Amino acid sequence: MADGLSRQYYRNGPPHRAGADVSFGDLVKIFGFNSIHIGRWVQSAEQQQAANLFFDALCDLQQLLQVPEQVISLNGSLALTYGIGGQRGVCAHYQPQGRILALAKNAGGGSLAHEWFHAFDHYIASKMFSPAPPANRFASRCWLESLPQHQHPLNALLDQAFISLFLSADGNAESDYFQHCRKLDAQRQQLYLAMPEEMAARAFENMLQRQGLKNSFLVSGTLQSKAAKLGAYPDEQLSYCLSKLWLPYFQALGQSLRRKIS
Repeated sequence: MADGLSRQYYRNGPPHRAGADVSFGDLVKIFGFNSIHIGRWVQSAEQQQAANLFFDALCDLQQLLQVPEQVISLNGSLALTYGIGGQRGVCAHYQPQGRILALAKNAGGGSLAHEWFHAFDHYIASKMFSPAPPANRFASRCWLESLPQHQHPLNALLDQAFISLFLSADGNAESDYFQHCRKLDAQRQQLYLAMPEEMAARAFENMLQRQGLKNSFLVSGTLQSKAAKLGAYPDEQLSYCLSKLWLPYFQALGQSLRRKIS
């Protein structure tokens, strides 16, 4: 069995499946994903275990954010792939063209929350900014470029989160976290950690990992990993501040969608 699935993933959430197996087809039906494609080298036993892990992680994400299933699939626009393609050293990625969240077979566990936020960051750009930005743009980058925002109470919460993430307390300089990410990039002689979409995704997964509900297939490595010790993730104070903005945002989004359904 692949190394990525043979390891034990810790979670302390409720038994969403009641001990039963689910299929990737069930994920499409329940969450409304656009599509799910599995690599040809993923064996049946691996596929079954992966489906269960994905299902538990996505249900845990849904519970953490307090949103209906349609938010997890970004209103049916998000596609998933597992064990297809992949690049050396890359365990997961999000592809704006096609809105595809891809996890590698051997090393994707723990990256799901990070990549999901990339997908959300991309999806929400057209809802947060008016006129709509180019199709491949992320909301975090659009915000940093000061694109005009569509005025809405939900967007105001996202705006406050980006202010906390990118700006100093007085709003006149970069945040300490932004400056530190720039320093880390300078040491590595490459622009990556300070990219706004990467900062936002790391901040989101770090915030989730600090919550009481734990799932190491959904998120891991943001607190004790080498990258965490270098300061690639927000400190506890910034993460707490972001949780007071992002979690109410998703809760309010969920409530709004449920009212529309009812």
